[in-house]
This record gives sequence, C-alpha cells and structure tokens, in this order.
Amino acid sequence: MNDSAACDKLIEELEAEGRRPRLLLHCCCAPCASYVLEYLAPHFDVTAFYCNPNITRAEEYYKRRDELVRLSAIYGVKVKDEGYDGELFLSRTRGLEKEPERGRRCRICFFLRLGTTAKTAAKEGYDYFATTLTLSPLKDAALINSVGDEMSEIFGVKYLRSDFKKKDGYKRSTELSKIYGLYRQNYCGCVYSERKN
Repeated sequence: MNDSAACDKLIEELEAEGRRPRLLLHCCCAPCASYVLEYLAPHFDVTAFYCNPNITRAEEYYKRRDELVRLSAIYGVKVKDEGYDGELFLSRTRGLEKEPERGRRCRICFFLRLGTTAKTAAKEGYDYFATTLTLSPLKDAALINSVGDEMSEIFGVKYLRSDFKKKDGYKRSTELSKIYGLYRQNYCGCVYSERKN
C-alpha cells in the first residue's frame, strides 16, 4: 500500500471508530499547508507547527509564518511557532554548499525539521506528527517519510506517512492559494535554493 492510500485508510478507520487524534503538523508554508489542512483538519485535532530553520532570512521567515497564521485561522487551526534561528541550518550544512537539490543538505534539513516536530509532539502528548513537505513535486516523499519514520522511532510518537501531492493535492494547493490570495514563494527557503531562482 502506498503512503497516500495508507493515510486514507487511517482516516477511514478514525471515522469508523469516532476518534479524532491530536496531530502536530509541520508546515513549511501556507500554500503547502492549504490542501493538507483541508484534507486533515476534518479528521484530526491539528496544530500547525511552523519550524523552518532552513529559512535563513528573517523577513522571509516571518512573511511565511504570518501567511500560515492567516490561513490557519480560516481552518480553525492553532499555530505553534518554533521561533526564528537563521544560523542553525547554515551551521549544520557547512561544507555542503555545493550539494545539488535533493542531496545530503536536504536530508539534513528534513532531519532538523521533522526531528524538532517529533520531539515537540512527544513532549506535548500528540498522537501523531506529520509534514506538509510531501506535497511538493520537487521533494522526495520516500526520503521525507523515511526521516519521519526514524524520528518516530527515536521519540516514540506515531508518524503519519503521506504523499500529499497524489490525487491532485499539489494542484488543489495552487487553487486554494489563489482563492485565499496566499503568498507563494518561488524557492523552498534556504539560501541555496534561493540562489537558483
């Protein structure tokens, strides 16, 4: 069973059992969160977790956070901001500046974000954690899910495997972005992806 089907199956089980678990959803930005919140918020008690040390420019960090706060209010979802740290990602990826996109630098980025999400979810008693990162057609969902599984093992909280780009999830996110007038950035957030644009 693929990750998209597994997620659908879990939602069916939750509906049948009348359960609504708590989910800490790592959100990279409002456009990616738009479809994922539309899909998950009816079935989970979601908190949007803004944890993105890869965004090294403060202005960009806060612009994306504020858009997520605005979007989350539409869905009636709380937002938790991990806080800005423009140096963490750079210090952890020093020496990998020339790595291609989807290389070792991206893996470190996923570990930083999903590790913090899983740790927070475990500490605060969430039933699951997940990420919006699998919505992007530019991101490797299998790699992201493998990191999520690893963090689940380390911190002892369930990871909701996903591939949110499936079933036209990415397309729906672009439609929702237009509907809500969301700021859509043209790079993932780190200085290396920004330089490519």
